[in-house]
Amino acid sequence: MGADIRFPHLGIEIEKLGKSISIGGFSIAYYGIIIAFGMVCGYLVAAWQAKRTGQDKELYLDLALWDIIFAVIGARVYYVIFSWDYYSKNLKEIINTRGGGLAIYGGVIAGVLTTFVFSKVRKVSFMKLLDTACGGLLVGQIIGRWGNFFNREAFGGYTNGLFAMQIKRTEVNPSNITHDIIKHIVDIDGVSYIQVHPTFLYESLWNIAVLLVILIFTKKKKYDGQLFLMYLLGYGIGRFWIEGLRTDQLLIPGTAVAVSQVLSATVAVISAVILVIMHRKRKITK
Repeated sequence: MGADIRFPHLGIEIEKLGKSISIGGFSIAYYGIIIAFGMVCGYLVAAWQAKRTGQDKELYLDLALWDIIFAVIGARVYYVIFSWDYYSKNLKEIINTRGGGLAIYGGVIAGVLTTFVFSKVRKVSFMKLLDTACGGLLVGQIIGRWGNFFNREAFGGYTNGLFAMQIKRTEVNPSNITHDIIKHIVDIDGVSYIQVHPTFLYESLWNIAVLLVILIFTKKKKYDGQLFLMYLLGYGIGRFWIEGLRTDQLLIPGTAVAVSQVLSATVAVISAVILVIMHRKRKITK
């Protein structure tokens, strides 16, 4: 009874939004389908970028196959490490990814390390690979975030702003509902809704902006690695802001500090410094 998800200020109501589909009696989570679709689209964009810059796009198919495998493993390992209080008591759940539980930063770190090894084996420029692949990575992140939408997760605290999203309280993990959200519970026709920031949407839109900058700047870059540094700077700034809104933050053990905020700030600052240094070096050598 009642819409599953509502955007009251936008006049949008989604009556029925399932979390999975059944094929031959086997349940497949939309989360997994969307992640897989994002990976495929990410590869296609990376291949297109390779073609734009005169590279062999088949090289990026080989890279994608390895990156996808280890990125998924890395994303899961990262999530489990920073949720160890739960997984240490539920070891069998470590391999259960169907309901979510993938951390993007873990995937990015694993993907970069895999790309480094790949570059050494294939004897190609590591930085050029990163420059070409980062557009595809962004596409994967843009699409993948919508998996959180279907899972009713990765949302922020209470808001009454234009993009405020209402979700049936019964569809949400109780551990992600803060006291402030509870104070603003909305009852519509006997159905209780939480009203929150759709942080998955914010991050998706932010990444679209970063992607456009990367694509526009591709043929104007001055050195290998510049596009990837721009990606790290742009994504780091956006993620730092958005992570601060979320109610399901992964925390540094023993603290109330969100690990992704610390990592985002560190990555953004280091990338900015390197970009400035490289810019000044190029000015001096002209």
